[in-house]
This record gives sequence, structure tokens and C-alpha cells, in this order.
Amino acid sequence: MEIAIIAHDLKKELMAQFCIAYCGTLSKHRICATANTAKYISEATGLQIDKLMGGDQGGEQQIASRVSYNEIDILLYFRDTRPGSPRLAVENELLRMCDLNNIPVATNIATAEAVITALERGDFDWRQYVK
Repeated sequence: MEIAIIAHDLKKELMAQFCIAYCGTLSKHRICATANTAKYISEATGLQIDKLMGGDQGGEQQIASRVSYNEIDILLYFRDTRPGSPRLAVENELLRMCDLNNIPVATNIATAEAVITALERGDFDWRQYVK
């Protein structure tokens, strides 16, 4: 499975802790992430991560493009939840693309744990048939 990861600055530490906790599961899959998130997680876990552009430099759009071509199976997207986020239009488009392509998305740690647990159980094996 191809897992895309995005974590805004305020959520990078939380994402790193999450990836440390689920490193065993994540290591069995291909992971791509925006530049700073990839660096942060890779340094914390040693996981091999395909490093895309920074989120504000087009990394989120790169992931959206992969989603539109059905190249992403799961998106872990820990967003900045403060009101007035300047990235709101990009976020909405990415989430819309995930909805259109039936990509499971986790935007917080509770949902991310549910998604990873489902991944461990094989609940997303149906994604292989979609491709």
C-alpha cells in the first residue's frame, strides 16, 4: 500500500510520535510525505520515505495529483486546526480528491490509529482491486 503523510508544523511532533508507535506496520508499506514531514519522521523512525516538495511549495498538490491517479491508498493528514488557515483551499481540494477516489483519510490521531489498525487487519486490501 502507498501511504501519504502530511503534518503541518504544529502537528509534526505528534505525527512523529504516531509513526514511532506504528513503525512496524508502516515499514511494510511505501510512504511518501511532504519534505519537512518526511525529514522529521525519517529522522525519528529510520523509515524509508519518498520525499516530495514542501507543503507550501506544492507538496500537497503532488499528493493530490497522486490521489487523482489512484496512486495513494491512505492519507494521514494532521492539519493545523487554528481558524483562518491560509492553506484551507488546498486542504479542501485534497480532501475532495480523496472523497472522489475513496481514499481513507485520517486528520487526527484517533482516526489515524483506527486506520492503521484496519490496515494491519487487512481491511484495505480491497484497494488493490480498485487499481
